[in-house]
Order: sequence, then structure tokens, then C-alpha cells
Amino acid sequence: MPDFLVLLFSDVVALTIGIFFGKMIFQKSFDKKEAEAQTRAAEIIRNAEISAENIKKDRILEAKEKYLKLKSEFEEDANKKRNILQSNEQKLKQREQNISQLLEQNKRRENELETLKNTLTQQTEVATKRREEAEKMLSQQVTQLEKIANLTAEEAREQLVDALRAEAESKAASHIKSVMEESRLTATKEAKKIVIETIQRTAAEHAIENCVSVFNIENDDIKGKIIGREGRNIRALEAATGVEIIVDDTPEAIVISGFDPVRREIARLSLHRLVQDGRIHPARIEEVVAKTRKNIEDEIVEIGERTVIDLGIHGLHPELVKMIGRMRFRSSYGQNLLQHSREVAKLCATMAAELGLNAKLAKRAGLLHDIGKVWHEESEMPHALLGMELAKKYKEHPEVCNAIGAHHDEIEKTSIISPIIQVCDAISGSRPGARREMMESYIKRLRDLENLATAFDGVEKCYAIQAGREIRVIVDAENVTDEKASLLSFDISQKIEKEMQYPGQIKITVIREMRSVAYAR
Repeated sequence: MPDFLVLLFSDVVALTIGIFFGKMIFQKSFDKKEAEAQTRAAEIIRNAEISAENIKKDRILEAKEKYLKLKSEFEEDANKKRNILQSNEQKLKQREQNISQLLEQNKRRENELETLKNTLTQQTEVATKRREEAEKMLSQQVTQLEKIANLTAEEAREQLVDALRAEAESKAASHIKSVMEESRLTATKEAKKIVIETIQRTAAEHAIENCVSVFNIENDDIKGKIIGREGRNIRALEAATGVEIIVDDTPEAIVISGFDPVRREIARLSLHRLVQDGRIHPARIEEVVAKTRKNIEDEIVEIGERTVIDLGIHGLHPELVKMIGRMRFRSSYGQNLLQHSREVAKLCATMAAELGLNAKLAKRAGLLHDIGKVWHEESEMPHALLGMELAKKYKEHPEVCNAIGAHHDEIEKTSIISPIIQVCDAISGSRPGARREMMESYIKRLRDLENLATAFDGVEKCYAIQAGREIRVIVDAENVTDEKASLLSFDISQKIEKEMQYPGQIKITVIREMRSVAYAR
């Protein structure tokens, strides 16, 4: 046998033996691992069974605890409901007892009412019989009286009513006269005292406002610069300011004419700046006028703020403060509006303090009473009503609003401050020299006064005297008695108050003159 075959055979045998032994070793290792795995699985199963048993016990305990808790809650709720039911049963029993008592009381009252009803029926029957007897007796008496007096009952009644009416009118006239005289002796004295003290404590200057302003210049050469070539400068100035510039032969003076004081002031200040600067031409004029107008607006606000600070008035809306400043450049019958409003405010505060009223509220209403005159928009409303609406718009006190709207009797007075504002406005406007009135309107007012009084029955003549502060009425002595004369003066005063506008007060004097004339022949 060759050697390589021997070697090959030996290698095959060795390999087979190795495989056999390797298989045996692997089988033993596998069996060992399988046994370990089974042991571990059994241990896991045992642990799981123990854990499951513990969980089961925990769940049973939790269920028991929850059951006990629910049971206690149920029993507690049941006890509460049981208590409520018992309480309701007691209340029902009590109500049943009350109802039974009420029924018994109602039964007793029904019996009492039945008794009263029977009594009233009897009394009614007796009263009816007595009334019938009285009517019968009255009818018999009336018939007898008609036979005696030869008058029917209706005629006698009319005569009695006429006599009583005449007597009542006579007594009423004399009573009115005595009451008026007594009130004059007491109220007039005290009122005059308060008004005089108020006026004395509030001294104010009066300056009549004109519709022109005079601008003084150093020499007449400046007039030519102001006029400009072919008058272009003066036309530009008039167009920018809205006033009329009058350059005439008046030495060293130029007249600025316009109804609006603000425009006149803007024109005057603009001329002053242009003359100082020396450059006078249309473009420069427009620039200076615009700056001056802005400065005037700032000055208006400053005047308003200074006014309210001087008067001690706080909390006014900025727009109202601005309108107060604008009053400085307005006038009424020649009287400066701001000066007039300041004076009225001081008069109102003093008079309200004398009467024990709210002086601060009265002062506020007095300052704002003519605020409707400076509203920048055109309006057909009277200035008093417009001022009231503005005061309401800017959240003023209702008493202040009513005082503003009622100071010319456009609306009804609902506050005690309102007549004080009206009186103080008349005091300020009726002072000598305070206002200037056009001759035509003055004459018309006097004529209207005379015509109003002449329209009454029994008036023969009427004369307005003392610049319209007094009217003297001459009546027919045959048709107007003394009592009717007193009533006539009162009626004329009431009609003047309702139909006319006037400053201060008007005295009505009724004159009844009886003349007896005879001739010796």
C-alpha cells in the first residue's frame, strides 16, 4: 500500500474520531444549556405566579376600601336626605296647623262681616228714609221761599253767586295789595341790601369798545410804504386780515375798521411788525399775518387760563378755557364780554355766599353764561341755548347748564342759582356807562313798552320815562277802581316779563285820578 494512502486513511480516521468526539461534546453542552433554560423558565413562572398573587391581593384590598368608602358616603347622603325629609314633614305639619288656624279665623271674620252687612243694610234703609224725608222737607221749603221771594231757585242761586263773586274779587284785590305792600317792606329791603353789598364788593371798570382801532406811526412817509405801488400792499393786508385799512389825511395815524376785534388786533399787530421790519410787500404781509394770527390764538388760550386761575375755577374743559379767552376780543353793546363775564362771576359768587348757596358753582355759571356768543360756528340758536348745549357737551354741572340756558328765560329755571345769574347779568349790563345801545333800538324798546301797557282795558295814556326803567300808566277813574288799579299794575308787570327783553328792572306806576268839576254861573 503506498504511503500516501496510509496517510490519507489515517487522516480520515482522525477526522472521523474528531467529529464524533466534537458531536458528543456539543450534545452535552446543548443538554446542559437546555436544562438551565428549563430551570430559569420554571423560576420565572414561579415568580410570576407569586407576583400575580400579590397583585390580586392588592386589588382585592383596594376594592374593599372603595366599597367601604362608597358605603359610608351613601349612608351619609341617606342620613342627610332623611333629615331633610323629616324637616320638611315638620314644616308641612306646621303649615297645615297654620292653614287650619287661618281657615278658622276666616270663618270667624265671615261671620263678623255678615253681621256688619246686616247692620249696614239696616242703617242704609234708615238713612234712605231720612234722606227722602229731608228732600221732601227741602222741596216744601224751596216752594215756600219761591212764593215769598217771587224768585225761582235758579235765579236766587245766580244772584247769590254774582254777589259772592263781586265780594271775592274785592277782597282778593285788597288782599293782593296788602300782601304786595308787606312783601315790599320785608323782601325789598333785604334784597336791596344784598344787591348793594354785592355791587360795592365787586367794583369793575367799564370801557366802551369801538369798531375801529387807530395805529399810530412816526411820520407820514411810512403811509406810502403801507399803501404800496398802486395800493397792492394795503389790498393784500385787507385780504389777509379781513378788515378795512383807512389811510386818510389824519396826521401820523392809520385807522383800522372792522366789527371783529380779533381781526382788528391781528391787523394792528401785523402793521406794527411790518413797520418795525421795514420790508412791506404782499408775500411778507401774508407771512407776518399768519404768524400774528398764531400768536393771537396762543394769547387767547393764555388769557382764558389766566382768567380761570384768577377766579379760582378749576376743572374746565380746554375748549371752554379757549372760548373764555376769545371773550376778550368780543363786545356786547360796547361792553367787553370777558370783563362783563368776570364781573358777573364775582357778583354771583358774592350774592350766592350772602344767600348761603354754593358760591363756587354760581361763580362758574356766571363766567360761562355768555359762552354761546363766542362759538366759532354760525348757529341760529339763541346764545343762551347754544351756551347751554356747549356746557352739556363739555360735562358741566346740570345746575350750571340750566343757569346758562335760563338767564334770558328761553327755558324754565330749575335751580336756585339760575335767577342769581339772571340778576347779576342785569346788574352788570344795566350800570351807567356799561353798555351802549343804538338809538333806533332804544326808541323801539320804549315804544313797545308804551304800546304793551296801552293795550290793557281802562288805560288812557302811558309814558315810558327814566330811560325805559319806569312806565307811568294813567287809567280812566270811572271804569277802573283802586283795587283794579293794583291788579292792573301787577298784570302789566307780568306781561312785560313774559314778552320783552330788558336790562335791570322796570317800575310800573298806575295813576288813577278822580276830578270833580262844577261851574258857578
